[in-house]
Amino acid sequence: MSQVKTIQDENSPTWLPRLAAHGEPRFLQIADALQAAVTDGALKPGDRLPPQRQLAAQLDVDLTTITRAYDEARRRNLLEGRGARGTYVAAPKVELTSILDLSMNTPPPPDGVDFDDLLKQGLSQVLMRANNELLMTYHLAGGSDSDRKAGAKWLEPMFGHLDSRQVVVCPGAQAAIAASMLALTEPGDIILAEPTTYPGLRAAATQFGRRIVAVDVDKHGMVPEMLEEACRRHKPGLVYLNPTLQNPTATTIPERRRKELAGIAKRCNVRIVEDDPYWLLADAPPPPVATYAPEHVHYIATLSKCLTPGLRVAFVLIRDPHQRERFLAALRSFALMVAPLTAALATQWILDGSADRLLEGVRNEARLRHRMARDILAGRYSGFGDGLHVWLELPAYWSPSQLARVADGEGIAVTPAEAFATGSGSVNAIRISLGSIKDRGRLQAGLQRLSHLLARRPESFSAAVV
Repeated sequence: MSQVKTIQDENSPTWLPRLAAHGEPRFLQIADALQAAVTDGALKPGDRLPPQRQLAAQLDVDLTTITRAYDEARRRNLLEGRGARGTYVAAPKVELTSILDLSMNTPPPPDGVDFDDLLKQGLSQVLMRANNELLMTYHLAGGSDSDRKAGAKWLEPMFGHLDSRQVVVCPGAQAAIAASMLALTEPGDIILAEPTTYPGLRAAATQFGRRIVAVDVDKHGMVPEMLEEACRRHKPGLVYLNPTLQNPTATTIPERRRKELAGIAKRCNVRIVEDDPYWLLADAPPPPVATYAPEHVHYIATLSKCLTPGLRVAFVLIRDPHQRERFLAALRSFALMVAPLTAALATQWILDGSADRLLEGVRNEARLRHRMARDILAGRYSGFGDGLHVWLELPAYWSPSQLARVADGEGIAVTPAEAFATGSGSVNAIRISLGSIKDRGRLQAGLQRLSHLLARRPESFSAAVV
């Protein structure tokens, strides 16, 4: 923390920092000094801060630095503006809910990245370079040329150089799954999937009148022999795979198994929808299944799980031109386009390198959180140290739905295995998401509370809760 500068006169605030020449940016040093002053009581709720120009002169910095420092302090809920009356120390924010949400699979705040600044700079560049009228009008489904090129660049770590014409830009992975389902299947068709899989697949299948049949798995994912038997028996419209850090089990299918599954798709002439949102978060993942059966796979990579859900942008690689046209026709039936402004922001970030910095920050933060979960959950943790979630097998005395109800009563939200089941059976486990609680301290508290809960038996809670 920055040291406090000695008061030079009665008009100098006592919390003024001595700005270090090296280290973190000056605006963050000032925001940190404000936070420290609020914490130790040197600044109290209702205290008026100096005008920005005055403070810039006192600290011998430019006005932009002070503006950014005050913006950062507002983001931390330390300050509030009162129009012409100036800027004041905010009253403590009242926490209206004590729920600790371990149920929603979202990326954590990126470690070492000022997301607010990245967002402001990205939007500024978009508005500076783009035609504003084009950002506010209709676009053809599938994305502009520049958006597709950005998508091809984003997919380079998985596939190397790609023809951007083979990439389709979609408003999120769920839209891509739905469009693939409409393009590849007919009402009443069967979709093959793992027994425990992404709930969005089941939701789309139910809505469109398709039926999901589960294919057995082992510790390496879907069993090839069982897939081939199911393909010959059911003649499915498609096979759904989530092969890297699978949601919810966090299983990654090894390379040899991926080659076997791709071979079955070719032999049985069945299409695979490869939903791969976590590939870029994984530590040395195998090549995608689409590498081994390029004409038989719709490969989906969303930005929602590795950057931020607010972009609502996913890239779909479809190499077969006829399949691509069918996919686009299906997509147009319910989602004409990605919102042009968010698509432009995603493209800007990918092309200028901001997306890579943000991705690295999310990766680093996710790994820190996995280490925390491993330490707190001790012998119960079975994760692999990367990705956004942990699949936690429960002691025999708990059932998933029972634990979820009791956890909710204790102020913790978790997702029971039943939410992911494609058939009648279900494993005795819950999914814990590590990114949805933004503050690490609150995440630590949630994991500790969950660990204590798991150590107790259901009968120790009131019958009304259990």
